[in-house]
Amino acid sequence: MITANLSSHLQRFFTERLQGQLGASPHTVASYRDTFRLLLVFASKHRRCPASNLNVEDLDAKLVVTFLRHLERDRGNGARSRNNRLSAIHSFFRLVCVREPGLAHHCQQVLAIPFKRFERGPVEFLSAEESKALLNAPDTTIWRGRRDRLLLELALQTGLRNTELTTLRQQDVHLGPGPHVRCLGKGRKARCTPLRPEMAKGLTQWLAHEPSDPARPIFPTATGKALSADALQRLVTRYTRIAAESCPSLRQKRVTPHTLRHTTAMNLLQSGVDIAVIALWLGHESIQSTQTYLHADMAMKERALGQANQDRTPLKRYRPKDQLLAFLEGL
Repeated sequence: MITANLSSHLQRFFTERLQGQLGASPHTVASYRDTFRLLLVFASKHRRCPASNLNVEDLDAKLVVTFLRHLERDRGNGARSRNNRLSAIHSFFRLVCVREPGLAHHCQQVLAIPFKRFERGPVEFLSAEESKALLNAPDTTIWRGRRDRLLLELALQTGLRNTELTTLRQQDVHLGPGPHVRCLGKGRKARCTPLRPEMAKGLTQWLAHEPSDPARPIFPTATGKALSADALQRLVTRYTRIAAESCPSLRQKRVTPHTLRHTTAMNLLQSGVDIAVIALWLGHESIQSTQTYLHADMAMKERALGQANQDRTPLKRYRPKDQLLAFLEGL
């Protein structure tokens, strides 16, 4: 039986395959890194040996399936996160299958683990009132509150992804004529997003009191480093909780940094911006990704229904008069 040390294959996978041959983005490398860090800790515990002593054969299909179940059951990951982890594992075993023909059967068993299907729920976004409450939540009398208010405002206006926000540097912001921010999105695609005058003014005032360094993050931590993805999530969660005191509807929503991106898209759509332009604005590779937002706004659908009303009969949404009937209708 072939015994292949996992460590050497994994290091070559990251250095030669991902970074050398594929030129994967830092975001992709970080995502794959986190996947294998979780997997190795899990496998090390189950195989009762240090991660550096694990062999490829130790990561068999049974262990990988157990690991995926652990992600969903113990770590609370959804089907999408589970599938992203599995995609990284598949990518690694495809490479091992080519380099170690003797392990082909072992690799094929792992590669045969299917992705989990999931329902695509409606897009969650904030109303104008909810967005305003969220922006008013930070305490702007302190440095951190001013930073967080500006970050939230920029996220709601530009629709930048989590990583695009946290990695934004001073050299990526142009505040002269035609103010805009530059970012490197998915697939290493660079794009520019315009800024409203008030947003440009706020960034100008903010940077005037920050150390001038092109490589310094726009929204740094107290030590000058970039915010982590977890820190951004905690930031949004904290201010959502505060904003919910003045805007109770926020209590019914799970607001994440990506919710702010959805809100940008819906604001553009409701303002009459063409969906192809929205796709370019958000950095979507395919317009099909953007079409999700067409299904999210009930008011837009009702306007379309009104335009199709040939006999001019007043259209109203059905609302049951009885509370018990309302309860049953909502099931």
